[in-house]
Amino acid sequence: MTDTAVATSIPLAEADPVATACARIAPLWPLKAFVAVNPFLGLTDLHFGDAARLLHRVAGIDMLPARAFWTAMRTEGRISDADLAQAAQAHGTTFETVTAALAAAPVPPSTAGRIATVAEVLDRLADGDRQASRTAFMIDEIAKFAAAWFDEGQAAWRLPGATMGLYAAWRATAAHDRNPAAMGIRTFQATVAGADADPLRAIQATLDEIGMPANARADYLHRALLDIAGWAGVARWHGWQAGLKGESDPALVDLLAIRVVWGLALYRAQDKRFHDAWRLAMAEAGHALAVAPPAFDEIALGLVLQDAYEIAVHRHFSGLLARGELARADGRPEAQVAFCIDVRSEPFRRALEAQAPGIETIGFAGFFGFAIEYVPIGRETGGAQCPVLLAPGVTVCEGLAHAREGEEAEALGIRLLRRRAVKAWKAFKLAAVSTFAFVETIGLSFAVKIGGDALARTRPAPDPRFDNLDPDAARRLTPVIEAKTVGGRPTGFPPELRLQSAETVLRAMSMTENFARLVVLAGHGSTTVNNPHAAGLDCGACGGHTGEANARVAAAILNDPLVRAGLPARGIHVPDDTIFVAGLHDTTTDAVTLYDDDAPASHAEDLARLRRWLAAAGAATRRERAPTLALAPGADIDAAVAERARDWAQVRPEWALANNAAFIAAPRARTYGLDLGGRAFLHSYDWRKDSGFKILELILTAPMVVASWINLQYYASTANNAVFGAGNKVLHNVAGALGVIEGNAGDLRVGLPWQSVHDGTRFMHEPVRLTVAVDAPREAIDAVLANHPQVAALVRNRWLHLWCIADGGVAAVD
Repeated sequence: MTDTAVATSIPLAEADPVATACARIAPLWPLKAFVAVNPFLGLTDLHFGDAARLLHRVAGIDMLPARAFWTAMRTEGRISDADLAQAAQAHGTTFETVTAALAAAPVPPSTAGRIATVAEVLDRLADGDRQASRTAFMIDEIAKFAAAWFDEGQAAWRLPGATMGLYAAWRATAAHDRNPAAMGIRTFQATVAGADADPLRAIQATLDEIGMPANARADYLHRALLDIAGWAGVARWHGWQAGLKGESDPALVDLLAIRVVWGLALYRAQDKRFHDAWRLAMAEAGHALAVAPPAFDEIALGLVLQDAYEIAVHRHFSGLLARGELARADGRPEAQVAFCIDVRSEPFRRALEAQAPGIETIGFAGFFGFAIEYVPIGRETGGAQCPVLLAPGVTVCEGLAHAREGEEAEALGIRLLRRRAVKAWKAFKLAAVSTFAFVETIGLSFAVKIGGDALARTRPAPDPRFDNLDPDAARRLTPVIEAKTVGGRPTGFPPELRLQSAETVLRAMSMTENFARLVVLAGHGSTTVNNPHAAGLDCGACGGHTGEANARVAAAILNDPLVRAGLPARGIHVPDDTIFVAGLHDTTTDAVTLYDDDAPASHAEDLARLRRWLAAAGAATRRERAPTLALAPGADIDAAVAERARDWAQVRPEWALANNAAFIAAPRARTYGLDLGGRAFLHSYDWRKDSGFKILELILTAPMVVASWINLQYYASTANNAVFGAGNKVLHNVAGALGVIEGNAGDLRVGLPWQSVHDGTRFMHEPVRLTVAVDAPREAIDAVLANHPQVAALVRNRWLHLWCIADGGVAAVD
């Protein structure tokens, strides 16, 4: 595993202001594979506080929670005087200075060096008249075009010229666009037609013409992209995907050129009043950007309060971890169940272990070490079932288990036929000729369906994975691990790769001895309906997909007779009576499904007993979660939780990873029996079994980084949802099958909806940076950080807090 930089794809020199601006944009994954992303990804080379100042200077964006939040935390006693004094000292100030600043009127951060855009200066001259806002109009126009060009199948009619590059297609389309002229921007078409066909040269020429100072150009271009941050994130994602393949993609530079040329068209359409204001703005932008901030401004105050707030969190977790390892009963476990490290697994693991002393749970990334492209039956390509830092290494196709000759082809034919019928029906509904006739003749019949969806609470939620398949065929769908060629591509696992993969995965989970008769690999997913962000509730380690495909591949390989015969030579002895079974933990309902159709009869009682334990653990976990779902103590909690999963009007089917705060890599004995409140990612790791600390390196460069991404997305969506979040779910409209807009216009929204972090009364996520605790020698941790400077930057620049666990407690790693 390499650093997160493996997936960057900006083919420009680092000193180039275009490259600098583009590198500051975080990618935005499409809805079908929506995963949490660190919104500050391009700023982690800066200290956390410096990034806050940069965002405020460039675009007036607040990265820290508002003062009202800190005031509430002080009132509630969540920030004590002692915590505040400790944080103040760390920042070189005093408790008295901080409390005086809190009592006084806010001191705004300096705006020295603030870069204004052409549209912003025009909006200032319009005195806040929303109807005259050139920024809003420009964003709407760019967003409409981007939605059409990036569209992934939502639109019935394809954009003419969509096969051209983004910038070229926009120039061709703009030649026929009369909207800007209708808004008084009469230079628009001539400006676009006269712009250089090369996007980089067009950007350079525009910056020269508007007189942008050289030292302000990177910030100006960054600000321009922040105006369309959502679509910029989509373009950045295209570059990210290309980077995983060792390629590059021009979409983000193209989009930047569109945004900059739009500004040039506005610039050329203005009068002397504007140009006087613009010259003044450029003079201000040309001033030195490294201006000392005012004495204890709002950013400085917020940084102290952020640290004070987190000191209490650190005290809580360090107190729990200081107890040392708990001695566990000797002997063979009655069952071993491996869960994803996802924070939602922690309460379930605790509940399951409480069912019997012989149950052992394990934490590992939910893709179980198998970075695969999983191709559903009837399709030619599939989704990447692995962390977004990785590229799939193996393609695995879906098939029918125990299919008789010709049966799989028959099922495939029926599925394709039904898909064609659905596609034809959709085309009929949306066609220009038939749209009105459809509404007149059939539209009313949809009232029955809508009424049924609104009132029914007994039907199971539809599963898109089984679309257009008969129930029997859907039940028998399974990954095919046999190596073969499908559609000209090699798929499956050759025997040697199976053996190598099995050893790697078992060692990474610290599972090399004392195996139970029954070992379950439980991936996870979520059940929800009418939810554009549904993939965000599934497994992030599986690329925003459910995890049963990875679990089933892992179980099949670990059960393979040739693999089992080869493992002893590699120092791993799995007993003959040990079987591996795949499972799926539904995090909305806390029900666990086992895929055990091929389990031998000898393990029937083991499986029946485990099912009883899983059912009891699920009920206990639902009771624990009930207060956060506003379920009354006397209610039928099991039924109420199941109903939420099927309710198409439910804006909070579950809380996903809200309130995540810690990542712990240690033997389970360190955390066994501790109530971590569903706030910790738990990764099983025993450094004594890690020769050369290769597993430690993997943990710190992959799962820890992904957990930090999740943490920072929740942090940002809580601290400033208007900028870093997705706004109100009730107002969402899907655009291009890629993301959502809030209302009927505007930029694509990024991050998490408000309802994912707030229950209507209070925040359900605490905006704290991730605390990482690793049970390993300090020198081994230091060696990994030395070899991975971008990971070290997360620690050094305070994007997360790293601790080393020792028998005497925990110690910070600077």
